[in-house]
Amino acid sequence: YSKLLKRKIHQPMMIEVFVLLNTFLYVSLSSAYFGGNLMQQTRSTFKLKAHAAPFDSPAALQDMVDRAILGLGKKKKLSLLGSTGSIGTQTLDICRERPEQFECVAMAAGNNIDLLAKQIFEFKPKLVSIRDSSQFSSLQQLLNSMGMPEKDRPEFAFGQDGVVSVATYSEAEIVVTGIVGCAGLLPTVAAIKAGKDIALANKETLIAGGPVVVPLLAKHNVKMLPADSEHSAIFQCLQGFPPGALKRIILTASGGAFRDWPVEKLKEVRVADALKHPNWAMGAKITVDSATMMNKGLEVIEAHYLFGSKYDDIDIVVHPQSIIHSAVEAADTAVIAQLGWPDMRLPLLYAISWPARVPVPWKPLDLAAVGIMTF
Repeated sequence: YSKLLKRKIHQPMMIEVFVLLNTFLYVSLSSAYFGGNLMQQTRSTFKLKAHAAPFDSPAALQDMVDRAILGLGKKKKLSLLGSTGSIGTQTLDICRERPEQFECVAMAAGNNIDLLAKQIFEFKPKLVSIRDSSQFSSLQQLLNSMGMPEKDRPEFAFGQDGVVSVATYSEAEIVVTGIVGCAGLLPTVAAIKAGKDIALANKETLIAGGPVVVPLLAKHNVKMLPADSEHSAIFQCLQGFPPGALKRIILTASGGAFRDWPVEKLKEVRVADALKHPNWAMGAKITVDSATMMNKGLEVIEAHYLFGSKYDDIDIVVHPQSIIHSAVEAADTAVIAQLGWPDMRLPLLYAISWPARVPVPWKPLDLAAVGIMTF
């Protein structure tokens, strides 16, 4: 937060919210999940260069090259946690766009039964988990009304156990973790233990459980690929970096819904105002966190665990246009950035296809149309 304050970014309740939640919520929940030795593990983590993303070891570099040469090959099967949310629907957009390359074989959803029924009818997963078993009959009625034969319907599971079943589904090669908050932590840990690669869209997995999750990835030889825009940008920039070449991470921030508000008007803020992000279409929680800039503080922690950088080597710069999604500085002072329109489908696509580059008919970036980028 000292980095934000030095840039004189005025946002309501930034310090109080970040300090209280980071100190008590994430550490306390992590301790509850993983036991009382978490703080000792956390202290030791700060001394290590171990990190979650595969990018700078000889083994990681060789694996990346081998995968790139082979390409995607056969259709990749994925499990999707949070299918009816923002991450889930955009992941399914990719499956719809490239059905010959991606298949969603299992999905977990919350309470949006109407949308879930449509997803089941279209994508025909083999396993579906719903949060509340009391909604099962309503879901079946919706599938009946769509004319979906019983033989085409999936196996169903329920509650937290159901989410874990989806995360560990035997046919899935990679799990997209689109569940919001710490609810995504335990299913992600279960997926890692089951040997599934992780397309990480749930930042609390590393914020709350980083000291435990990072060693688990190594133990089970699992790849964790960042699926949010900033960390995907950093990961893309780091492809081919040799060990020790990363000097500094530069996280960009849009500034959120209140970036242009005068300080004196912030006392009039309403929830509806916080949900009006100027650039991105995202879920409610992350949109509000973006408005308060809390999300950027959490992303600093996530970057620390993903890429092994010290906190002093992670900088933040406000970039209102959201065209540069983040950048890295190499040891020789070269700065490499990833650019694109603000569209979450691109980082999601790279996470599930890494290191392949899949052709898609999306609107390409036109720098002349962008015209001006400010910081």
